[in-house]
Amino acid sequence: MYYLIKNTLEECSAEQCHDADSPYVAILTPEQWLEQNENFDMGIDFDMNSDDILTTKADVNYDSLTGTFCLPVQSTGSETPESFSFALDETGIVFIDQGKSALNLVKRIKQNKKWRKPSLERFLYDFLEQIIHNDLQLMQLYERELNDIEKEIMENAEDAHMQRNNEIRGDIRDLRIHYEQLQDFGQELEENENGFFSEENLRYFHMFSNRVDRLYDAATHLRDYTIQLNDLYQSQLDVKQNRIMTVLTVVTTIFMPLTLIAGWYGMNFKYMPELESRMGYPVIIGLSILIVAGSLTFFKIKKIL
Repeated sequence: MYYLIKNTLEECSAEQCHDADSPYVAILTPEQWLEQNENFDMGIDFDMNSDDILTTKADVNYDSLTGTFCLPVQSTGSETPESFSFALDETGIVFIDQGKSALNLVKRIKQNKKWRKPSLERFLYDFLEQIIHNDLQLMQLYERELNDIEKEIMENAEDAHMQRNNEIRGDIRDLRIHYEQLQDFGQELEENENGFFSEENLRYFHMFSNRVDRLYDAATHLRDYTIQLNDLYQSQLDVKQNRIMTVLTVVTTIFMPLTLIAGWYGMNFKYMPELESRMGYPVIIGLSILIVAGSLTFFKIKKIL
């Protein structure tokens, strides 16, 4: 697929793409790139298997800028990361994609964007924005889930979905890595080492970098939130365990003197005077009740119970 960057993206043929004065956008498969790369006059032999793409980066060459995109599943909603490569110079940009990730992004721009001052820089800005345009909403969804988990922890820690908290922390880790790579990518474009971009349009890349910085900060905040929830979960379990231990301690303390009495009079020595006393049994019962009542009163006064 070939497009010219005018007030909107206008679909065109390969011949029109190479002959036009406007910057172009081309989306090719790796096989098409091998056949047609000489037509783009970028002076590079750019052959990259999409299966080998693991990062988002930009590399400056003598007369071109090349790189790769690796989009995490959290941003794309797909089952596996989406990846593709690109090459650009001052005349336009070529995406080399085995799938349809780049094409789908470009089509969204074609449907939704209309420019007053079209340029390659503005297209790149909108393309990069399409990569992260759902991420702020994604962060908000994660935050709502974490808020629900926090409520569950406070109500009953044992029923809280802590596995989901750990999954969210893993997702956030992947997104933070993605944003770090996009930060470096935006800085590489903003440096404009080869002079492909006009100075007045470098502000687009600066705007993009600022937005990625905010997303990175939001992801960092959420990561810290997941760690705090783990600490809260553990503290709530400790509180519950302490309560159980308190009850066991109180019960043990109450029945310890009763156990002593039972053991004492269970010896049944021949000359124990209480064994022959008519009041011995009632007295021991009363003494036991008194000990239990006194212990409970003591623990309530001390606010242990």
